[in-house]
Amino acid sequence: MTTPRDPQSDPAEGAPLHAPAPNGPQAGAGTAAGGLPAPYGPRAVADAAVGDPSPPQTAVSPGPPTADPRWARPAFLALLLATGVLYLCNLHASGYANSFYSAAVQAGSQSWKAFFFGSLDAANAITVDKPPAALWPMALSVRLFGLNSWAILVPEVLMGVGTVAVVHASVRRRSGHGAALLAGAVLALTPVAALMFRFNNPDALLALLMAVACHLVVRALEDGRTRWLVWAGVAVGFAFLTKTLQAFLILPALAAVYAVCAPVRPRKRFAQLALATVALVVSGGWWVAVVELWPASSRPYIGGSQNNSFLELTFGYNGLGRLNGDETGSVGGGGGPGGGGRWGETGWDRMFNDDIGGQISWLLPAALILLVAGLVLSRKAGRTDATRAAFLVWGGSLLTTAVVFSFMAGIFHQYYTVALAPYVAAVTGMGAAALWHRRRETWAALTLAATVTATAAWGYVLLHRTPDYLPWLRWLVLVGGLTAALGLVFAGRAGRRVVLTAAGLGVAASLAGPTAYTLSTVREGHSGSIVTAGPASTGRGGGPGGGGGPQNGTPPGADGNGPSQNGGFPGGGPGQDGFGAPPGADGTTPPDGAGTTTEAPGQGPRGGGAGMGGLLGGTDVDAEARELLEAGAAGHTWAAAAVGAQNAASYQLATGEPVMAIGGFNGTDPSPTLAQFQQYVKDGRIHYFVSGGSGGGGGTGRGGGSGTGAASRITAWVQSHFTHVTAGSVTFYDLTRPTSDS
Repeated sequence: MTTPRDPQSDPAEGAPLHAPAPNGPQAGAGTAAGGLPAPYGPRAVADAAVGDPSPPQTAVSPGPPTADPRWARPAFLALLLATGVLYLCNLHASGYANSFYSAAVQAGSQSWKAFFFGSLDAANAITVDKPPAALWPMALSVRLFGLNSWAILVPEVLMGVGTVAVVHASVRRRSGHGAALLAGAVLALTPVAALMFRFNNPDALLALLMAVACHLVVRALEDGRTRWLVWAGVAVGFAFLTKTLQAFLILPALAAVYAVCAPVRPRKRFAQLALATVALVVSGGWWVAVVELWPASSRPYIGGSQNNSFLELTFGYNGLGRLNGDETGSVGGGGGPGGGGRWGETGWDRMFNDDIGGQISWLLPAALILLVAGLVLSRKAGRTDATRAAFLVWGGSLLTTAVVFSFMAGIFHQYYTVALAPYVAAVTGMGAAALWHRRRETWAALTLAATVTATAAWGYVLLHRTPDYLPWLRWLVLVGGLTAALGLVFAGRAGRRVVLTAAGLGVAASLAGPTAYTLSTVREGHSGSIVTAGPASTGRGGGPGGGGGPQNGTPPGADGNGPSQNGGFPGGGPGQDGFGAPPGADGTTPPDGAGTTTEAPGQGPRGGGAGMGGLLGGTDVDAEARELLEAGAAGHTWAAAAVGAQNAASYQLATGEPVMAIGGFNGTDPSPTLAQFQQYVKDGRIHYFVSGGSGGGGGTGRGGGSGTGAASRITAWVQSHFTHVTAGSVTFYDLTRPTSDS
């Protein structure tokens, strides 16, 4: 009779090396390389938050005890409540936020077909230049609660709270409740997170789904169960339906870590990865298949593409074009690695420069130091050590995303960096806990001190970039951080009260800067296509409510991410260098609809003019223009047509009637063609043409607006054949009233 093999001691059997504990981490999470458990006494339970190293220090971190301390759940709920209250504060000030996406949300709340495709208008002329997953929660909310700022933006806030909860849960399993609370606070107080979890761009949902994917892979690495990996594939698939190929940036890191570290046989590992890939393809590909198979004549044009193909959009403009800067249909590309470009200088220090540093990099030096420390601590652990695997998952996701962001030459905006926030938070929480547990070892204490010193010094630099904003704070951060670091140097020998005081002071000094920027962010409304967090810095033209424009003052392209209201423009202003309103038949620029006096219903302050014919953030629509469009909407498919999606969105949100966006976001998409537009007019489907707009080069390549594209030809034809009327300060062409010459 043979003795059954113990699955806990033999990974070849495909069983997990560590069984999960009832309330959180696995019981074996704190085992040393030799498999010895880390004992817990009553004091260890009480000290779980700080990882007091009562047991022999033979592991990376003993993890929390199997029984949650009494304060753990209330602290977690308080973290979520505080995050929600913070993000809800003054939410209405942003109005419709990015009107490009708000118009699509409005359309989706009125038409299920527009909901499915992500159309910009309920009559389904053209879609946004992203897949529609990020629009769906907002559109459902508007269906339930009506069109208003809260209905659009509250779902984004809930995504922010959910992301904090996911990061907290993942860190808690490996490093304990104290580390999880720290990670959650770091995420919630990251300025760009506070910005984007209160805004209606796709990045909020993307950050949530990426955090979910990392958490599920960590779960799979703990016990080797296939279901976790499959659900991770589903999360990445829906992330693809949120922002296409950006969702795949972390896939190499996740797949490599699982292939090497999973606690199952090699054959099973690769079978599981194959199943996860199938789940990814199905969850992300079903919508793509429907769109590609749907007859083009009965669906909206795919915005951002030049051939009405979502696959072209995915692999071109939203894919390789982002990396090499060759983005057909955009109004501007990027610069090469190491050089200055239209989207700023690329290079290893891009995440720290004047434009981006204040958005995300406050804790980035600490995360990098702590990632190295965590891997050093686990260097002698076995292949399947779950704590090291967690460092590799979150740290690998951080590094791969940061490297791509740093060197991509195409369109890049500061708020993209919200994708890094969950990774920075998780690594910071886990790394701090690992070092704190080993703080009685001199090298660990010195590393903790160095981490706090680097964070305080970098916080001083970032705060110095906004010298007029709380000028005393940078000195408080620097002095407080250095004092805390000095106390942490003696963490192994000083008394418990002194050490805890030093640690608390270090956390406070590290979070003071991002907290100040976050509070500055939530106090102000943000609208338009490019928004930035915090006060205006010396390196960017933006500030609260508007945000910095593209680096070096060049206007960006589509993707719902045009330039900020405060950005500069080449050639002296809108209408030059191929940008601005398309020229009229006589070679002049027609009157612009921008700068009118009254905000649309439910709209917050714009924070600036609608330069470039509305490419920046649309226009403010006055009462006379609104009444004109509403009165003439009956009997027409579209109440009006306007060049550029932001321009069209403003009138659509103001009137509630479909407005055709000629040329998509930039006015550079070849939709509709002149012949199609003429047929629409002949059939009486469009009532007015709004004078002024953006782009106009449709299909001419990256410069757009050359006067040879579809949008410019349509504009010239309308101006030479139809009577114009004025409502307020806006000029409209009545497409039901041809001129006598026509």
